[in-house]
Amino acid sequence: MGNGTSLGKVRGLGSAHQGAHHWLLQRFTAIGNLVLMIWLAGSILWLPDLGHATVSEWLAQPVSAMAMILLVISTFWHARLGLQVLIEDYVHNAGSKFACIAALNLAVIGGGAFAIFSVASLAFGGAA
Repeated sequence: MGNGTSLGKVRGLGSAHQGAHHWLLQRFTAIGNLVLMIWLAGSILWLPDLGHATVSEWLAQPVSAMAMILLVISTFWHARLGLQVLIEDYVHNAGSKFACIAALNLAVIGGGAFAIFSVASLAFGGAA
């Protein structure tokens, strides 16, 4: 007893049992983004002004820097998960799909690393 035909099972057609995990990760990162974006909006509203010196001083505080880095990680991870699903659904050629996912991973890692470096640079007072 089972789903699908015997030939389909041999060829590996059918559920890969990965969808629920991916779906849950998207929901968890969405909740994290929501909480951290509310924190960011509230923090910006409490700043006396939005000048470079004020924002730099605010990001130099450990809690602000850590929360901002968590926001960067969560946002880039959420974007990667969503775009991966888009690529898997709409790019049908295996080679093109591999290239698109590889480019996506490079863009997410590169963008996230740059954003984290920028926040860390402000947090540690360096002029990188």
